[in-house]
Amino acid sequence: MKLYHKILLGLILGIIAGLVLGDKAAYLKPIGDIFIRCLRVIVVPLILSTLITGVVSTGDVRNLGKLGFRTVAYFMGTTTVAVVIGLIVANFVQPGTGLSLGEIAAIQRPETVGPMEMIVSMFPINPMEALAKGRVLQIIVFALLFGAGLSMTGEAGEPVKKFFEGIAEVMFKVSDIVISFAPYGVFALIAWTTGKFGLDILMPMAKLIAATFLACAAHILFTYTGLIALIARVSPMDFLKKVMEPALVGLSTCSAAAAFPFSMRAQKQLGVPKKVFGFTMPMALTINMDGTALYQSVAAMFVANAFGIELTLTQQATIVLTAVLASIGTASIPGGGLIMLTMVLESVGLPLEGIAIVAGIDRILDMFRTTTNIFGDNSAGVVVASLGGELDREVAATSLDQLEEAEAHK
Repeated sequence: MKLYHKILLGLILGIIAGLVLGDKAAYLKPIGDIFIRCLRVIVVPLILSTLITGVVSTGDVRNLGKLGFRTVAYFMGTTTVAVVIGLIVANFVQPGTGLSLGEIAAIQRPETVGPMEMIVSMFPINPMEALAKGRVLQIIVFALLFGAGLSMTGEAGEPVKKFFEGIAEVMFKVSDIVISFAPYGVFALIAWTTGKFGLDILMPMAKLIAATFLACAAHILFTYTGLIALIARVSPMDFLKKVMEPALVGLSTCSAAAAFPFSMRAQKQLGVPKKVFGFTMPMALTINMDGTALYQSVAAMFVANAFGIELTLTQQATIVLTAVLASIGTASIPGGGLIMLTMVLESVGLPLEGIAIVAGIDRILDMFRTTTNIFGDNSAGVVVASLGGELDREVAATSLDQLEEAEAHK
């Protein structure tokens, strides 16, 4: 049985176990927590080593600039489309209409950070502190600077270059070990989620959940697969199959960071060269949050409906701009999008108390937006590699079964 089949089986069995065990499914959660910890311990050294080697492998720093421009342009373009899709679906579904709010529980409002403070905080004072605390944006900035400096050093920097290439290879092997335990981690986490929330929580917020799901599905099936087919000329079905493993991990863990090792593996299977995905994937982990931005637009419309507030076209345009910018700073952790929703609601004067309404089902919505983020991250590598004429189309066209069979015989 293939790994992605095992993960899917773990997901289905986890849902059944959660419904059967109810609150007792919480006893399974430590298994899932251990799995997430094992994944997260890989992320920082993997990001640092792959991004540094990715920058160095571009050769000329000017090549890095071209790669960076294509990557960021793709991220910003798809994120904007995602927010617009979210607003179109939300305007059609009107998810908060008819909701009786009653007394809203007092909530602790998350602290908001201004755009300039967010930019300044990206630059680390102490890179060791950034690594120790897992501050991904700071790690990315340091790795870009270090990699650029290393690529300009020439022969003197060869030992350092080989050192980080060695770390990257070791971390890929460690990733393979941890990934093999994915079905058990997914089973435990989805069982706990289902046991805690059950099916009852779905009914009152069914329209919000449906709107978020429809918007995410439309973005994956039309935007990503459309770009994959038109620009990269890769079969959308091959793309969807090869990204299914990281998508299922993201669905169950609600963390793109936890799915990061799986995405790196999927990039190889899609024919993306290391020097491209070693750059795009760490960047995508932090600044490519299409699902999060999409969710924020749907949630903002939900809050407006629930409070009986009509949003003008100008206000909805403001939501688009704010959601795109807010998604850049959203941490790739469970619930990160809920924190950034504050900025979006404030931008159009919606009550922040509305966060309390969606917080109860945020875990379920997080499953959809994280899965969308992961499909977006993987599509970026394929499209950017294709635009640079670096995509291995032979590997991209090879079926997943054939690739895994060839890997098993190595």
